[in-house]
Amino acid sequence: MFLRIFDRYIGRQISSGTLVGVVILSGVMVLGNVFQKMEQLLGNSQLPLAVVAKFIWLVIPYSLIFTIPWAFLTAILLVFGRMSADNELVSLRMTGSSMPRICLPVFLVSLALSGFCYWANVDLAPSAKNEMKRLFYNVAMEDPSSLFQEGRVLDRVPGYRIYTDKKVDGQMQGLILMELDGTRVLRTIRARIAYLDTEPGMVDPILRLRDADVEMPKMIDNKIIESIDVVHMDETAVPFPISKMKEKLERVNVSMKSTPALWEEARTKVDTATHLEHDKKQHSECLTELNRRYSLSLACLTFALVGIPLGVTAQRRETSVGFALSLGTGLLYMLLILVGDVMSDRPSVMPHLLVWSPNAIFLALGFVLFARLSRK
Repeated sequence: MFLRIFDRYIGRQISSGTLVGVVILSGVMVLGNVFQKMEQLLGNSQLPLAVVAKFIWLVIPYSLIFTIPWAFLTAILLVFGRMSADNELVSLRMTGSSMPRICLPVFLVSLALSGFCYWANVDLAPSAKNEMKRLFYNVAMEDPSSLFQEGRVLDRVPGYRIYTDKKVDGQMQGLILMELDGTRVLRTIRARIAYLDTEPGMVDPILRLRDADVEMPKMIDNKIIESIDVVHMDETAVPFPISKMKEKLERVNVSMKSTPALWEEARTKVDTATHLEHDKKQHSECLTELNRRYSLSLACLTFALVGIPLGVTAQRRETSVGFALSLGTGLLYMLLILVGDVMSDRPSVMPHLLVWSPNAIFLALGFVLFARLSRK
């Protein structure tokens, strides 16, 4: 009966510590970078609160695959460090309980967390990243005027660079539009007032310009010369091809593809998005991403085995020791994962096997440390 009570005690301490750690790590490590990522993906748009909340919600599944193992490791180090300092482990060993039996609730919690991390890595995170990338297109379709921000250059629409000086009641004032062909400027329009007009049956709105000066460089034999023709127009209009953004957003990288799609690509060596045959570099990236997802799913099991002896040998009450061990162990583990990711386009170094090296190294270390701890 005593051991069953203590099982619940240890399990509750580890679970609550992990939960608190996930909340703290998500707040410090993830939410601190959310608006930076929104800047990269969505631009400086004044978005509704619901859209910002959805973006944060989509970031969380991807962040959990890192914060859960790290929080779990921190909880193990703190709990077992305290139990060792308070001689609670000595008391349990004196009842005849072996170290593996004492640690059983920790391993059960690690199995549950590994199952959740497997789901997050294999299913949740890829679909969330895919939806996150398309969020900008959905926002633009619902409210195209939100793309125009005061004092900002809009470069998300293919073939255009648009600067807006001011926005008043849905109208853009002091707008400068550059129409591009690659890097070559075809024409520049400077309009005092501009607004978007949506016509029935058309996906793309029309950008109507008033009191506009149209500047077009003169060309001779497809070469631009210094002279520029300027034409003043009371009113003109240009298409605003939002739909072209969708083509860009449909280009997905390996981290956004579903796990079944990656398995299909690994088997057939054909890209499921473009239906083109993989070269060696693309096939290596596919295999590396696939193996990384499964490797990261085992992080909690790995940290359970290596974290318990590290926590016990610390033998101190100070939480700073636990945090330092957690930080160092977690950073080394993620660094080894990162090495495989960075080398994913180098088939010669077999990066799809490198992403398993953190588990192999830490499991071997954990078995040795745990065996020594059990013999004491």
